[in-house]
Amino acid sequence: MAHDAPQAAGPSKLVIRNIGLILSGALEKPILDGDTIVAENGKITAIGRFKDCNVEGATTIVDAHGTTVAPGLIDSHVHPVAGDWTPRQNQINWIDSYLHGGVTTMISAGEVHMPGRPRDVVGLKAMAVFAQRAFWTLRPGGVKVHAGAPVIECEMVEEDFKEMAANGVKLLGEVGLGGVKDGPTARKMVGWARKYGIQSTIHTGGPSIPGSGLIDKDVVLEADTDVVGHINGGHTALPDDQIRCICEGCKRGLELVHNGNERSALFTLRTAREMGDLHRVILGTDAPAGSGVQPLGILRMVSMLSSLGELPAEIAFCLATGNTARMRELDCGLIEVGRSADFVIMDKAQHSPGKNILESVQLGDLPGIGMTIIDGIVRTQRSRNTPPAGKVPEVVAK
Repeated sequence: MAHDAPQAAGPSKLVIRNIGLILSGALEKPILDGDTIVAENGKITAIGRFKDCNVEGATTIVDAHGTTVAPGLIDSHVHPVAGDWTPRQNQINWIDSYLHGGVTTMISAGEVHMPGRPRDVVGLKAMAVFAQRAFWTLRPGGVKVHAGAPVIECEMVEEDFKEMAANGVKLLGEVGLGGVKDGPTARKMVGWARKYGIQSTIHTGGPSIPGSGLIDKDVVLEADTDVVGHINGGHTALPDDQIRCICEGCKRGLELVHNGNERSALFTLRTAREMGDLHRVILGTDAPAGSGVQPLGILRMVSMLSSLGELPAEIAFCLATGNTARMRELDCGLIEVGRSADFVIMDKAQHSPGKNILESVQLGDLPGIGMTIIDGIVRTQRSRNTPPAGKVPEVVAK
């Protein structure tokens, strides 16, 4: 199993030079002008031309060799359990494998696959605090796993949410996976969570695991969670008219997942685009699940939405980075000064008919990943999971 990743032992300065393309992660300006990024002590300090950047004193220099640098990808919907092991699907080292798919940050939608998951209030609160602490300490491969997402039950009162927030819990697991399945109760508890700074997500669509049930548009709209979890189904999607009703009836996040209905994902994308609400669309995998684990799931969603949804590739990458970062209030996901130095360095796959990485993604191909960086530290080099890239970066000095 992948365990604790190494952290910087002292002051660090990363310089990435000879960049061919910088994807910012921001919808308003998805491509940045520059060929160099500098990060000090895990934070971005400069973006621009090499001649204009202070590169003195670098502890690590990466020659990008003309490849593309993007923010590390964010998976907005995972179900971790214990470190890099999820027993329901008997998956081991899946988080480390996602890192090889460019994912540097994950958001738990509930640790629902824990064997014997407690349903009593004391137990579920204890498990939430434990998961939050354990995953932030562990960080498999360096991946930032935001966990500790309790599944709410009907017996909970406002004081429970206040207590969890005071102990570091910042997320709710999918509303609807526990005993709370009706709109009025969900809305009350979501309100308590929001009052104490805890973000919420709701299960949308048909049942997925034992104990879950159908959550339709009426429950989704009344609950008013911060994110409409897997609006394209996890696994079974709602009818198109209900999806449109949700898109039009709230202004919350619209999450599209790999382990969902692809046609419904494209329908949601078109609807959000027609409404001028692309900033609301974020991406996840909803894994591990019955459909398994997809280390390249976020890249596959980017490629699908770009090629079949006719979305420019540089915009599609924003759905997997900056959109999620802003919605989830993260300090990563965007290439801008002051943000965490979390990057994925990519190029078009060898033999792709696309002339460059953006054209190849819009044609439906996955890019080849040459390196991932978290907090300014090189975590992986050539990916073991993606197709080989046409060009790859290298560490030239350390």
